[in-house]
Amino acid sequence: MTAPASKDSFGSRATLTVGNESYEVFRLDAVPGSARLPYSLKILLENLLRTEDGRDITAEQISALANWDPKAEPATEIQFTPGRVVMQDFTGVPCVVDLATMREAITELGGDPDKVNPLAPAELVIDHSVIIDVFGRADAFERNVEIEYERNKERYQFLRWGQNAFDEFKVVPPGTGIVHQVNLEYLARGIMARGGQAYPDTCVGTDSHTTMINGLGVLGWGVGGIEAEAAMLGQPVSMLIPRVVGFKLSGELQPGVTATDVVLTITEMLREHGVVGKFVEFYGESVGAVPLANRATIGNMSPEFGSTAAIFPIDEETIRYLSLTGRPQEQLDLVEAYAKEQGLWHDPTAEPAYSEYIELDLSTVVPSIAGPKRPQDRVALSAAKPSFRQELRGYVNHDQEVPHTNLDEADEESFPASDAPSLSFREETKVAARSAAAGANGRPTNPVTVNSTERGQFELDHGAVVIASITSCTNTSNPSVMLGAALLARNAVNKGLESKPWVKTSMAPGSQVVTGYYEQAGLWPYLEKLGFHLVGYGCTTCIGNSGPLPQEISEAVSENDLTVVSVLSGNRNFEGRINPDVKMNYLASPPLVIAYALAGTMDFDFERQPLGIGKDGEEVYLADIWPSPEEVQRTIDSSISKEMFVTDYSDVFDGGQRWKSLPAPTGKTFAWDPDSTYVRKPPYFEGMRPEPEPVTDVSGARVLAKLGDSVTTDHISPAGAIKLDSPAGRYLAEQGVERKDFNSYGSRRGNHEVMIRGTFANIRLRNLLLDGVQGGYTRDFTQPGWPQAFIFDAAQNYADAGIPLVVLGGKEYGSGSSRDWAAKGTRLLGVRAVIAESFERIHRSNLIGMGVIPLQFPDGESADSLGIDGTETFDISGITAMNSGQTPETVQVTATREDGSTVTFDARVRIDTPGEAEYYRNGGILQYVLRNMVEA
Repeated sequence: MTAPASKDSFGSRATLTVGNESYEVFRLDAVPGSARLPYSLKILLENLLRTEDGRDITAEQISALANWDPKAEPATEIQFTPGRVVMQDFTGVPCVVDLATMREAITELGGDPDKVNPLAPAELVIDHSVIIDVFGRADAFERNVEIEYERNKERYQFLRWGQNAFDEFKVVPPGTGIVHQVNLEYLARGIMARGGQAYPDTCVGTDSHTTMINGLGVLGWGVGGIEAEAAMLGQPVSMLIPRVVGFKLSGELQPGVTATDVVLTITEMLREHGVVGKFVEFYGESVGAVPLANRATIGNMSPEFGSTAAIFPIDEETIRYLSLTGRPQEQLDLVEAYAKEQGLWHDPTAEPAYSEYIELDLSTVVPSIAGPKRPQDRVALSAAKPSFRQELRGYVNHDQEVPHTNLDEADEESFPASDAPSLSFREETKVAARSAAAGANGRPTNPVTVNSTERGQFELDHGAVVIASITSCTNTSNPSVMLGAALLARNAVNKGLESKPWVKTSMAPGSQVVTGYYEQAGLWPYLEKLGFHLVGYGCTTCIGNSGPLPQEISEAVSENDLTVVSVLSGNRNFEGRINPDVKMNYLASPPLVIAYALAGTMDFDFERQPLGIGKDGEEVYLADIWPSPEEVQRTIDSSISKEMFVTDYSDVFDGGQRWKSLPAPTGKTFAWDPDSTYVRKPPYFEGMRPEPEPVTDVSGARVLAKLGDSVTTDHISPAGAIKLDSPAGRYLAEQGVERKDFNSYGSRRGNHEVMIRGTFANIRLRNLLLDGVQGGYTRDFTQPGWPQAFIFDAAQNYADAGIPLVVLGGKEYGSGSSRDWAAKGTRLLGVRAVIAESFERIHRSNLIGMGVIPLQFPDGESADSLGIDGTETFDISGITAMNSGQTPETVQVTATREDGSTVTFDARVRIDTPGEAEYYRNGGILQYVLRNMVEA
């Protein structure tokens, strides 16, 4: 495709010759002041130079970026045009569903359906659908893939239609790898060559961990599905020129410290520093010594510390990695030549202008984990046991005892005084339990004896590790930690150690290359001996696809209200995310995942307690089996080759017989199956007119949910298993779907009927309209006595009564992954406005993209401080000012209590850019794009 000609107001158009090829480029040095810009802003500047059209992208925007004031708060809007879009299937399927629906809508409005076609390369990797149903056996991978195809046949057929119907749209079939690892190892270009031009590779993705590609010097981040669709259709991403945090790296890692430990340390530091909405850029003399895989691990966790991006510049290590992963020599030459020509090559002595500065001496990093419910809650491994015990107090009922697994009195007394309470942990809690339980229901005390036909008899207690999973793109792309885990497994097996029988163990690499180097190194048998068989190439446990626990363990946990634990090498451990039976979740490096499978409990001190008795009768400690850095590096050097990447990615879009045998529908528009429970035509464009309706104020609204701080998109968006007695479960049962075929919410994202019913249905959601209730419930103010009801059922009653809805939130509302359904579901439930203390970037943008207005309480105020309990009716006035083309800074909110008294305040309108205002006026971003297509 030939790119539209730039107006080139700065005369930056030039030619770059690399080998036998010549490319049109836009020189950054043609713009005064550009040399002092951080690396990431130089990429944005080039983007504006190349796409300047005088309308959306102007010379004024270019000058504003070149004259960027590092200390200024973001205030200047620019329009960024991503070079490509990457998607995973959970969020990608709705994108394709919406594009298919847009083809019909544009036809009804008199337009050309071929206009609805990706204008930028769009690549979707099916990686979110595999569930660990089968584990701990040799055929686990084949069985899980087989079950995956059975569950998702309709979705996969639909994606095959999309691959054929849309230009510039490719699908990586199931069983290949995780989107971010495939992006890193294969899809990323580094520098793009397209339409005769060469320019920096940039991307947006429908998953927040798209930032993993930042490790390769590619500027990219996660957006909502609705933004991604617009980007595919040629719409720039509206954004404010951000603040850029310079993160200086110095020193070297100590032996035994992994990339995971580094990233958990950085996550803690940056969360504390505050980087939401900012770019983070790594610089300094130690950057060159950070392996590319470690850079990608750090970039991957950008959403966990809250930044928009966390990028490393291009240097020799970038070129080495591109070569290792099989990119052709012509591409390597282009990346190096372009980066050096444009001032994008890393200079370890340079210190660009940054908004803020932070530094980490890598030698100070220590082995760490994070949990039990947030990735930024880092815990030094040496303090893991006392930290777990302290956290457990918030989970255990007062009539239960606390764990004594692997614990005796000597252990209790061995903790330093600073860690020890006045009584021993067990005795102190027993006293509290006896006091609270006097005359109570006499629940059984722990531990609980479990009899398993497959695993024998064992005891379960609070803190038992019931899931140990090596999973997630964060770490499975990193050979140092993956081979470190395999070598630890070998050493453990050779010592005679075994995983505990109650641990559900799994290995889910991010690409087939991992399998290749495990086989080359001869380490698979040791992993399998400990139960870490290959279960699939997908996100699995990290996104809640951990699969069910063995029935006898699940029943023991449920019947005795045990607080059990998962340990995973992922990036997310929010409440209710990993498994419905598991309350506490910890992130750890792959070697530590195996170590915890051997220990079997979080109530464990690896320095002081042995993992077991070895074949020689001697105690075996973690230090005895931990591989040295030198051995890990020797194994990397001897077992990983360029040929592995070339071979494994040579047929990445092929999919094998299973994929190719799926019937593939044809035609410009999709033939919707009215009986499908996976893919249904959504209602977004029903009754849509060529001109948008005027926006209106909100009158007489009720509160659907009053929520606290740090409510994530995991709390809002449907995810995980679908319960039989939930609104979504009832709907599927009414459609004739058997319980065993319910599948997950993620797999049914193409069916809005399921997704509406699962919005705000997370089992850990705490709606403060109710006292002490968790889950997807609210008060139904349409009914006498305001009874408790499912949120969906109440929303239906409000819709029938013509009552609009609002949601009240606390700080960091909508943090976490980019989830389009967190916004889509909110809108389809009838919510007109969300009023919160603060928003995280992606969800705020997505709400606007669905026509929901995000409002912010006055600084320092909250619902509670204003005396609002959520039982009031709400009127919001001043929104109609947007009909005249203005976006008001504030609108007036009046909350009226039952007794007629009112609370009035001015809420800040968080529509931050003119582009966002246009989306809101049109009722959403897709409606805006569609109307522009018709007009064109």
